[in-house]
Amino acid sequence: MHGPPSQPTQAAPSGLCLLHEGALQVLIDALRRRGYRVLGPVRVDGAILYAEVESAADLPRGWIDHQQPGSYRLEQTDDPRSFAHTVGPQSFKRLFLPPRQSVWKISREGDGLQVQASVPEKQRWALLGARSCELEAVAIQDRVFLSDSYRDEHYAARRQDVLVVAVHCSRAVATCFCASQNTGPQARRGFDLALTELMVDGTLQLLAEAASPAGSALLADVPHSPASDDLKTRRAALMQDVASGQQRSLPEDTAALLRDNPEHPIWRQVAERCLSCANCTMVCPTCFCTGVEDVMDLTGQHSERVRSWDSCFGLEYSNLHGGPVRSSTASRYRQWITHKLSSWHEQFGSSGCVGCGRCISWCPVGIDITAEARNLKESSHGRD
Repeated sequence: MHGPPSQPTQAAPSGLCLLHEGALQVLIDALRRRGYRVLGPVRVDGAILYAEVESAADLPRGWIDHQQPGSYRLEQTDDPRSFAHTVGPQSFKRLFLPPRQSVWKISREGDGLQVQASVPEKQRWALLGARSCELEAVAIQDRVFLSDSYRDEHYAARRQDVLVVAVHCSRAVATCFCASQNTGPQARRGFDLALTELMVDGTLQLLAEAASPAGSALLADVPHSPASDDLKTRRAALMQDVASGQQRSLPEDTAALLRDNPEHPIWRQVAERCLSCANCTMVCPTCFCTGVEDVMDLTGQHSERVRSWDSCFGLEYSNLHGGPVRSSTASRYRQWITHKLSSWHEQFGSSGCVGCGRCISWCPVGIDITAEARNLKESSHGRD
């Protein structure tokens, strides 16, 4: 949508269209004619990352991912789909909240100082291939950075004039659990146009639905025809199959379990495996912890304040005047999972987890957030 959506966007099933052959390239061309830079999935260094896309040939057609706790790999197949993969280590958080960005610069001017605020460069971005869990994560970040009580102008500037072409997931990997979080696999909000790759008798059928005036105008530029009732039925069945095929879920009472068990022995057990490497927070699409540092040049004439991603897994992150508040790995893991799955509800009205599974796949030792929540539930009941 153009800027953060205030209400969920819904697309009526009657508006489902069948796109004609070559539609992806036509779609990309139409976006670029409108002045958008297209950010979509590409294969880079053995992973699916987000990068600028100029042609449909840039998309990872035929590549699928296999993910398990602590494991991610790609496989090339003869699958004709361009979006048969799920999510890689990057999310759209990198676009709206860059890993490192200048806040302001200061320089000596004679006997005084000149301070200049850093203004982010304005770009018109079109997000191609955004998944439902990604869009739910963006909505969470919007609540954090665009709230009435705190508004981050850098984030707000980057969120302006963004057009979203979502893709409903046509498969899930072993680490996906969006269905249990009610955040997928079908996108429900935050998009202008949504695509579905549907295989019918070995032939790829590309379906589309518009959910905004901008999406409808874009769809009008792409050759299409109304989708048949059979295709609508097949698409609904596909979404159900992807959701029901997910192997992981979080217990419904996870928030209360975490809130009520701050001294449970499970935290020490997890700490015996956890490396405090912060991989889980770096790949998470909703984690927003940052730190600032002042960098001065060798002449002492110029200085810059820089904001960069940080993590609650860092020993120094909780430093106060006497040292870190959370000095143990157990306390830092407890802080992360309790904030993410419990106290986040009190702050922002939802869980901080969208079920993308990245923290599971990219944990070097394969710690599984869903398994730890279940272990806490089972062991807590055993102590009652």
